[in-house]
Amino acid sequence: MRTYRFFALVCMLIFAAVGLLFLLIPDQVLGLFNSLSAAFGLPESPATGWNFYLILAAGYMYMVTVLAFLMYRHPENKYFAQLLVHAKIASSLLSLAFFFLHAHYLIYLANGMIDGLIGVTALILSRKTGAFPQ
Repeated sequence: MRTYRFFALVCMLIFAAVGLLFLLIPDQVLGLFNSLSAAFGLPESPATGWNFYLILAAGYMYMVTVLAFLMYRHPENKYFAQLLVHAKIASSLLSLAFFFLHAHYLIYLANGMIDGLIGVTALILSRKTGAFPQ
């Protein structure tokens, strides 16, 4: 159990740090890996379009799809709803922050509103079923 908990703690710290790097300096993260690519005989990744962040976005959508499926299959399990609420509210708040602080792109506003609605709806419904603490 101690090894498992230590692993979880290390993962949490690394994921949080890497998430902040992706959020705060995404171009520099890609730049670092592109600067190392030649040493491995690999081409540089593109800075726009089909890039690394598309992989992360698809991975996120996969995870929320799995969470929604698990909520459907196991409505008595509170953890699936809690995780979905956290994921959607985080996505919503980041999108709205980017809309107000970066640029007034419709995609930021739409994602902020849609993910916010999904997150709040999941929270309300999970509270009604007792899956989320009051």
